[in-house]
Amino acid sequence: MSTVDEVKTAGLTEADDAQGQAAPAVDVETPLQRFLSEFFASWVATISFAVLVLIIAVALLAPLITPQNPYDLAQVDILDGKLPPFSEAYAGYTMWLGSDGAGRDLFSAILYGLRISLSVGITSGFIALAIGMAIGLAAAYTGGRTEAIIMRVVDLQLSFPAALIALILIAMLGKGVDKIIFALVVVQWAYYARTVRGSALVERRKEYVEAATCLGFSHTRIIFRHILPNCLAPLIVVGTVQTASAIALEATLSFLGVGLPQTEPSLGVLIANGSEYMLSGKYWISVFPGLALLFTIVSINLVGDQLRDVLNPRLKR
Repeated sequence: MSTVDEVKTAGLTEADDAQGQAAPAVDVETPLQRFLSEFFASWVATISFAVLVLIIAVALLAPLITPQNPYDLAQVDILDGKLPPFSEAYAGYTMWLGSDGAGRDLFSAILYGLRISLSVGITSGFIALAIGMAIGLAAAYTGGRTEAIIMRVVDLQLSFPAALIALILIAMLGKGVDKIIFALVVVQWAYYARTVRGSALVERRKEYVEAATCLGFSHTRIIFRHILPNCLAPLIVVGTVQTASAIALEATLSFLGVGLPQTEPSLGVLIANGSEYMLSGKYWISVFPGLALLFTIVSINLVGDQLRDVLNPRLKR
């Protein structure tokens, strides 16, 4: 065999070996893995998410980790009123954050207040999202006079301050958690309706919706199987921000004395109870509930800000 034939034979052998070898496996990143890697790329978002998870955890576990149930008047002793932090209660446990004027352990009252604030904010947010999403989708899909009427109602409501509308409703309905949730739903639904209507209008003009219409799909299938899934990203961002706004508004109403009653120590009620003692040196009665409210709202807003950057490719830095 000649040298040229040997080289050709060796080349064919190497090619056969290369074809026989399995191609190296390539790790394909799933959408969830990509989302998590982009979300936790920011250390601010990571810390905010950790703080938010901690707040939710301690709020859910409040009956197990608190020495007192502030709702149970039998466990509240007026002799423990206005004790400074690290004082010993009459029952023998340590009040790490002190007590308020009614003798409630502030650590226990704050955790129970977080339960109320989070439940009110999340519940009202979900209900308002469902109502606003349905109205916004109906406006975007039907168009014409229906859309014009719906959006003029939305514009009219958004022209008034949210706190003013909530105050009027609470004054008419009275105090209570259910009344607060109803007022917050009335205040928030317009934000969701405007957001989903804008996103749905963009999606409705795309080719895949025209193709689904030409194939004879029902309006319900086109809306909920094709348009709505592509509108969820801005809704998630708006929902996060509105949850923080709902928590702040509930605290504002309770601070003004028109929200929850004194027997249910929400964060707004606790801050209001301590405001009269601020100038007398008993700062802890208002400061610690205020810090809890601050950390909750700021962490939710920072998480929502990172969600906006991750879910909107145009905002990626």
